[in-house]
Amino acid sequence: MLLQFLKDMITNEVLVSAIGSWVLAQIVKTIIHLFATKKFVPERLIGSGGMPSCHSASMCGLVTSLLINEGIKSPITALACVMAVVVMYDAVGVRRETGTQSAVLNEMIEDFEISGNKLTERKRLREHIGHTPIQVWVGATIGIAFALLYCLVVIK
Repeated sequence: MLLQFLKDMITNEVLVSAIGSWVLAQIVKTIIHLFATKKFVPERLIGSGGMPSCHSASMCGLVTSLLINEGIKSPITALACVMAVVVMYDAVGVRRETGTQSAVLNEMIEDFEISGNKLTERKRLREHIGHTPIQVWVGATIGIAFALLYCLVVIK
């Protein structure tokens, strides 16, 4: 029973396209960060923010595989398309603004503490939360390419 469940999971084109796109984008993100900073940061393998957007990659992988398997008229494909747009809009809008605000707050806390005050024992706020439009576009491209390759070449 467990073996059948695992077999069903790894042969589910939609699931593999979404997760595989996310994994590929996370690996690309880690490599880009390694070359840019000359430091390997394991958190980049699972962290949000940065180039490319893994959320966009996974959503576009999901949508592309649904288009291939279910067609454009499917209500599930329509739902996935809407959700992908929401996720990508949120990544560029709200989440990116949150990261900008975190950077400003971190700087204010540092300035306050340099002046001799003790404000908090908290860690710094995470600043890499959202994405630029190009990061979302590259993530989307990775997701679409992965799903096309997986669904049309590997599986067929």
